[in-house]
Amino acid sequence: MNHEISALQKARSQYQPKLPKALRGGPVKIELGKPSHPATDAETIKQLFPQTFGQPVASIVEGEGGLNADAMKVGVVLSGGQAPGGHNVIAGLFDALKAANPQSKLYGFLKGPGGVIRGDYKELTAEIIDVYRNTGGFDMIISGRDKIETPEQLAACKKNFADMDLDGIVIIGGDDSNTNAALLAEYLRAENSKTVVIGVPKTIDGDMKNEQIEASFGFDTAAKTYSELIGNICRDATSAAKYWHFIRLMGRAASHVTLECALQTRPNITLISEEIQSKGTTLSEIVDYIVDIVIRRAKAGKNYGVVIVPEGLPEFISDIKAMIDELSDILGKHDEYIRGLPDHSERVQHLNNVLSDASARVYGSLPVEIQVVLLKRDSHGNVPLSQVETERLLIDLVSDKIRLMKGLGETNIKFSPLAHFFGYEGRCATPSNFDADYTYSLGFAAAQLVRASLTGYTVNIQNLTKPSDEWAAGGTPVTMMLNMEMRKGEQTPVIKKALVDQEAAPFAWFAANRTDWALNDRYMFPGPIQYYGPSEVCDIPTITLDLEKGSCVECG
Repeated sequence: MNHEISALQKARSQYQPKLPKALRGGPVKIELGKPSHPATDAETIKQLFPQTFGQPVASIVEGEGGLNADAMKVGVVLSGGQAPGGHNVIAGLFDALKAANPQSKLYGFLKGPGGVIRGDYKELTAEIIDVYRNTGGFDMIISGRDKIETPEQLAACKKNFADMDLDGIVIIGGDDSNTNAALLAEYLRAENSKTVVIGVPKTIDGDMKNEQIEASFGFDTAAKTYSELIGNICRDATSAAKYWHFIRLMGRAASHVTLECALQTRPNITLISEEIQSKGTTLSEIVDYIVDIVIRRAKAGKNYGVVIVPEGLPEFISDIKAMIDELSDILGKHDEYIRGLPDHSERVQHLNNVLSDASARVYGSLPVEIQVVLLKRDSHGNVPLSQVETERLLIDLVSDKIRLMKGLGETNIKFSPLAHFFGYEGRCATPSNFDADYTYSLGFAAAQLVRASLTGYTVNIQNLTKPSDEWAAGGTPVTMMLNMEMRKGEQTPVIKKALVDQEAAPFAWFAANRTDWALNDRYMFPGPIQYYGPSEVCDIPTITLDLEKGSCVECG
């Protein structure tokens, strides 16, 4: 890291993250509960994980418990996309290991799981770690998206761990990475390796959560960062009073980020992918919904507004999904022929003949640049929906509909749209007080699970809406969170993604208020306060978590 640091970095380096009471310096022990079982597919998962299936839930409590106090060697790796607080997980892990025995060593595997496979690592010393405390990013050791899954990769890891005399490895990642950790733990135990494997729940998407894991780290900071920006745009919208802002947010599989930002900022229109899917809403119905609100606001003298959508929305729209499925099948069979056609108009003509009438209409309604994107295929042979700029797609279709209505004399409103995408702005933001505390606690707790020689667990911190004194640390067996899903044509064990629950309090509160927000200016402006100021402003968790736990004072 560059030794020239900002005034904020200097101030944040002095912040001391809070810990659960049980982890504040006294002796700790592990209490084990009853054997655990996954909610579904138990027999299949038991066959796949005979060594680690059925392990009990672990709780870390105060007291003498005989945890390993010898000098240990532990590795840590960052896996997948960045999330605020990753450095504090490493700092908490380091501090806990050194507190138990100053001779313990922590090694950082470089550039993600690929570094584990290659045996590419460096020792992490206090001199290295201190520079990164309470900072965003994953640049201390850099992340990567490799997976440890083939027999050769697993064997390479086992050899590297043996050569290093490694007691444990902590894998910081999302649902796929923690599933990967379970596979590695199962393999190492079957091979009588002493190296234990512990996972840490990370993703700004917020979709790695369940009864045991209340929140994935990074979600709090990312949502606050995006909400600050959305609030700024809401203020700009009311100041200029002439633009409609369409904002796309990260979240391909789940809409947690979009929902939380809606709760924090109260924009005029928020689209939630899970609701769109459950209702079978079509693209034209979405466009009609937006146009209706635009016109109703214009009649009230408000030619402005704010729309937020999750990036994964197209995959949840019924007629787009049907069209994509058909298109994927056609490209699989006729890709070379379609690519060989001399221009795009001829490709469209060919597709009109082979797509169903409904799908041909949907494809034909899309802007040409999006039609072109949908004719591409990614490295897995899939249509690259992530390249579809959903906010621009909606702007084009809404503009077309309003132009058509003007031509028919049905309206004469002004509609001036602007497009935004907030993604990378939130992934490496300096962690909020909540995420700084939470991630440090996760790292500190992970060290205790390693000291207890537990393997195949994801560390958890519970009671997150309470003061840190009341937080409870422990470990959840990964096999308890697994289910079988179809991946690349095969039934595969994975941690189930938590989608937005339309029966739960966060969505219910949003749904009860969105009509009011649509027509009236109920905008909230969260501002940039994440670290300094009143505790009731800076240290609170997300509204989503507050509503889930029934403790949201702001929501009434």
